[in-house]
Amino acid sequence: MENIRPRRRQGGFTILEMSVVLVVIALIIGAVSIGRDVYRSAVAERISSDFVQGWIIAYDRYAAQVGAVPGDNPANPTGRINGGVGNAMCDDDLRDEMLRRGIALPQGRAEGLENRYVYQDGNGSPQELRVCLLNLNDWSEPAAGSAYAARPRNVMRIEGLTAELAHQIDLRLDGRIDARFGRFREDSQYDDTSTVGSPPAANPWSEADPAASSYNREENIPTMVGYLKMNR
Repeated sequence: MENIRPRRRQGGFTILEMSVVLVVIALIIGAVSIGRDVYRSAVAERISSDFVQGWIIAYDRYAAQVGAVPGDNPANPTGRINGGVGNAMCDDDLRDEMLRRGIALPQGRAEGLENRYVYQDGNGSPQELRVCLLNLNDWSEPAAGSAYAARPRNVMRIEGLTAELAHQIDLRLDGRIDARFGRFREDSQYDDTSTVGSPPAANPWSEADPAASSYNREENIPTMVGYLKMNR
């Protein structure tokens, strides 16, 4: 009598098993994405509170203690940083002037580089912020009626911002994301005085032109410059 062997079950996943695997993979990807967003939000919060706000505090303390803005002449003040329009104070000049007046500086990249801060962009590549102080002669502010006019204002220039980080800082400083209005603006829009009937809806910060970026490595996200109006 011939032996009848039982059929062997063919290998492979059932539809149910494949569905479970796909769900698990989706959950893992979602968790990783959420974790990355939380981490980058925490980095932006630290940059805004420790670095940017640190420089705002240092500036305000200098002005209150000296009776003039950084680089101006206390005996004959012009009210302009470095005594003129566009005379930026950066790096050693900025650090030395602050320390000469006994102003504590925020912790930046390292000692001697307090006006710089290194962070990772959305691709995980290194980027560097750089803070300078200067006076602009054409900061756009509301004038009579619905028009806007150019006014001289002292500002903090922040270089090396990705659009994402600019969004985060703008939201924390102004309460909304808008490249043209508010205290924190993009360098290409801070002086826009075009007439408007009423303030337009929030306008997202534009992405910087990769060709104009100072970072020419493909893995680096393009950066831009932002201007923060100071209190005096």
